[in-house]
Amino acid sequence: MVASGDARPTFVQSLVAGGAAGTAVDLLFFPIDTIKTRLQAAQGFTRAGGFSGIYKGVGSVVVGSAPGAAVFFSTYETMKKVSPLPSHLQPVNHMLSASIAEVAACLIRVPTEVIKTRTQTMTYGALGKSSLAAARQVLANDGWRGFYRGFRSTVMREIPFTSLQFPLYELLKAQLSRKLQRKPLYAHEAAICGSIAGGTAAALTTPLDVLKTRVMLDLRDPTKEKLPSLRSRLRSIYVNEGVRALFAGVVPRTLWISAGGAVFLGVYEWAVHGLMAWSGPAEE
Repeated sequence: MVASGDARPTFVQSLVAGGAAGTAVDLLFFPIDTIKTRLQAAQGFTRAGGFSGIYKGVGSVVVGSAPGAAVFFSTYETMKKVSPLPSHLQPVNHMLSASIAEVAACLIRVPTEVIKTRTQTMTYGALGKSSLAAARQVLANDGWRGFYRGFRSTVMREIPFTSLQFPLYELLKAQLSRKLQRKPLYAHEAAICGSIAGGTAAALTTPLDVLKTRVMLDLRDPTKEKLPSLRSRLRSIYVNEGVRALFAGVVPRTLWISAGGAVFLGVYEWAVHGLMAWSGPAEE
C-alpha cells in the first residue's frame, strides 16, 4: 500500500529514516566538513592540516551520525503531531519543533563533534591521530564533561539554523506540491527544497558555526581559569580578526550543507515513503 498524501510517519519510521539520512550525508560530505573546520581553526588552515588527511575523525561520525539524526527526526515529527498550534501557525510549529529536536539531538551530536573537530585539526598531534585516540585524550584531560565542550555554542548555532531551514523547507515543499498538484513529493523534489533551505540557513549562520568550532578547539581547563563567554569570544573574533574571520569557511559550509541538505532530506523522504508504503499508511 502507498501512504496517502496527508499521512505522517510513525515514531519508529522517523527514527529509522533519520538514521539513514544522517549517515548518508555525513559520510558523503565529510571531506568538505574537514576543510571547513580547518579554515575556521584559530591556528590557520595549513597548520590545522591543510588538504591532507581529510578523512581524519570520520570514526566519530560513523558512531554518532545515525543516532543523532534519528533522535532529531523522531522528535521533530512527534512535536509536529502533538503541537496545539492551529494550522495557520504551521511555520511557528515547524520552527519550535525543529528547535526542540535539535536540543535533543545535540545530546548525542556534541560529543562526536568535539572528537571530530579535534581529530580533523590534529589538536592533539601524534596522541590524537584517530577518533578513539582523540576521545581518550578528551577523557584524560577534561573528564566526561569535556565531551560537552561547546554544547551551548552548538545549540546556539543549531536553533537559528533549524529555525531558518525547516520552516523554509516545509514552505518550499508546500508551494511545489501546489504547483505540481501532487502530494507527497518525490524524494528528488524534496531534495531540491532541502538544498535551497539548507544552503540559505548555512550561509546566514556561519558566524555561529565559527564560534562553535573555536569553543570546541579551546583546550584550556575551565576548572583552573575562567573562560570567556560566548559573547566575548564572538566580539574578540570580530575585533581581532575582522568580519572575514566570522565568515571563515562560508563557501564550503554553504556548498556542503546545500548539497548535504539535498541528500539528508531527500534520503529521509525516500526512506519514510518506502517504510510507509511497506507498512501501510500511518495514522493521523
